[in-house]
Amino acid sequence: MYEHITTVRVRYAETDQMDIVYYGNYAQYFEVGRAECIRELGFTYKKMEEMGVRMPVVSMEAKFLRPAHYDDLITIKTQLRTLPDQHEIEFHHEVYNERKKLLTTGKVVLFFIDSHTGKRSRMPEDLKQKLAPFFTGQTL
Repeated sequence: MYEHITTVRVRYAETDQMDIVYYGNYAQYFEVGRAECIRELGFTYKKMEEMGVRMPVVSMEAKFLRPAHYDDLITIKTQLRTLPDQHEIEFHHEVYNERKKLLTTGKVVLFFIDSHTGKRSRMPEDLKQKLAPFFTGQTL
């Protein structure tokens, strides 16, 4: 399993009239988690696009357990629990507050798409090799 942790401070504009983070903003928090997760591996979405790969989101799930509030420092834990072997990649997310209370869980599925053909493709080999050591028991 591969795991990455990042933190974000909740901005005023991300809260509703009740001083609670608006639920739609969790898609952005999950995005921050994913982007920083692959950045730590030496990749960015821009680099992936330059390699001829696009990664659209095809599904997203979220479960809201507790609210986050303005100025909270939240921790976004992002996990890859399995090494992709086909055209899709699943990111699992957990969002915690400063007291380490679990606020929200989520799962986002993206496809690897060949930029030139518009068809599904496999994970770029360079990225797969970076992730492989974290999945020693899984077949490559």
